Amino acid sequence: MESKEELKVFISHRDSVCGECKESLGSSAWIVLDREKGALCLTCADMDHLEFLQPGDRALTLRAKKYSSLYAVVLRWSRRRKRYERQGLLVEEEAIQKAEAECLKDADVRERRRIREAEKRAYADREYIDHFSERVRAQYPNIPKGLEGRIARHACKKYSGRVGRSSAAKSFSEQAVLLAVRAHIRHAMTNYDELLGTGCDRSDARKSVEDKVFEILDKWKGPERL
Repeated sequence: MESKEELKVFISHRDSVCGECKESLGSSAWIVLDREKGALCLTCADMDHLEFLQPGDRALTLRAKKYSSLYAVVLRWSRRRKRYERQGLLVEEEAIQKAEAECLKDADVRERRRIREAEKRAYADREYIDHFSERVRAQYPNIPKGLEGRIARHACKKYSGRVGRSSAAKSFSEQAVLLAVRAHIRHAMTNYDELLGTGCDRSDARKSVEDKVFEILDKWKGPERL
């Protein structure tokens, strides 16, 4: 069963005139788009009795939406992102009051659940970093003790865009480990950053420290096993 399409209210970014009452609405007016009459003010669209509910509390939003027999999504055009973005909901006042009362009753329960979920995510993240650290040690058995953990924590830092968060790293691939270890050597054990700081081209700076990086990698990797 398909869900019905949500009603939409747009915050206009230019002067508007209501296609029914002919009133000038000015810019930044809240309008509903009608196929035949164009822009309608909220009064003519029979939505002026609804209250605006700002985003931020997901439980409150979902409950108010559920209890409101009529609601609409409020959208504003983002010039920077070139798309419409949600600003909140228009819902019935009674629905907001009922949703607020329910949220107050189970606020403690939801907070405890939030804490438990955060703890689960933190544990999973620590486990992931530990696995990555183990892969570093396995791939480079002569690496100084404890350094594998430092490399793993840096490479796997959340929301960093670093190699440890790539899809390859999540499968603990040899290439992902190599990239993480090589990056650490380059930044921490050569004058690579100094070269960049003096305006040296990145590719030239990498070539300049390449021999040193491979020398350390070979030392950490140790002799090939028969």
